Amino acid sequence: MFNTSNRQLPIFLSSVTLAALALIASLSAHAQAPAATPYPTKPIKLIAPVAAGGGLDNIARTLAEKLSRSIGQQVVVENMGGGGGSIASQAVAKAPADGYTLMVAYVGTHGTNPAVRRLPYDAIKDFTPIGMIGATPNVLVINPDLPIKSFKEFVDFAKKNPAKLSYGSAGPGTLTHLGMEQLKLAAGIFMVHVPYRGVGPAYTDLLAGQTQAMFPTLFAALPYINTNRVRGLAVTGAKRSSAAPNIPTFKELGFNGFDGQQWYGIVGPANLPPAITAKLNAELNKALALPDFSEKMTSEAMTLMPMTPQQFGNYIKEDIARWAKVAKDRNIEIE
Repeated sequence: MFNTSNRQLPIFLSSVTLAALALIASLSAHAQAPAATPYPTKPIKLIAPVAAGGGLDNIARTLAEKLSRSIGQQVVVENMGGGGGSIASQAVAKAPADGYTLMVAYVGTHGTNPAVRRLPYDAIKDFTPIGMIGATPNVLVINPDLPIKSFKEFVDFAKKNPAKLSYGSAGPGTLTHLGMEQLKLAAGIFMVHVPYRGVGPAYTDLLAGQTQAMFPTLFAALPYINTNRVRGLAVTGAKRSSAAPNIPTFKELGFNGFDGQQWYGIVGPANLPPAITAKLNAELNKALALPDFSEKMTSEAMTLMPMTPQQFGNYIKEDIARWAKVAKDRNIEIE
């Protein structure tokens, strides 16, 4: 009888050989594959979309110092003011998505401006959200010469004297403008809007009695509140600020939905590699947990708000939607 086992042996050996060769090739290719590029290998540029000096610039520089110590490379702040932050935002949107160009985004660049203006960038599609830094609430302040001691008295006075109240803002479409328009709508009151070129001139006229009210950030208002040059009536946010514990929230007073705040976070260009985004988010949240950083920000009426990139991205979308609704309800559109 013919023995077929010897015929099958070469076929069997051939299969084994091919499998072994494939395995060796696979292991060799894996061994020769380049390792993941380390990050960072050079200084990182952190753009502050404002001129040097002021709150946002201070936050950027304080954060850059902490990140430089932990991330292994210098984080260098570059000021790029102009256009309400649109110049800086456009530059970052067009930068390479390599993790070496970042920006301190804030409610202006990624909240109010996208809600009321036609911008040269898309605040959602053109950026990678990295993480939130924190926020300071807004506060309704009035000239102390008004015969008003509480928010209820303010609303009553405004309803009885609709032609006697005006409020200043840092300009059309800013948080100081949209926040007050939201309040007017919710409380059913009327006040004349007086826009200024920045918050400084608006404060000057409020202190002089040329305007009667304003809706600035609590951080900016604290020096005036603490010296009784203005009177704080209510703050935005879910709870009272530790920097001004005697001022109630709008929520306490029965006005829900006043959650708008002057917030700050870090973004990069769109399509930032996930590994780089995750590393930057971890380093950012590590900096927020440092006691000296936390104490400094808390002293400036800021609540630190660490988030994941996804949470921060959702926060931006919700904030734009919030101010877009106010703009639509008040028929506000700025070219």
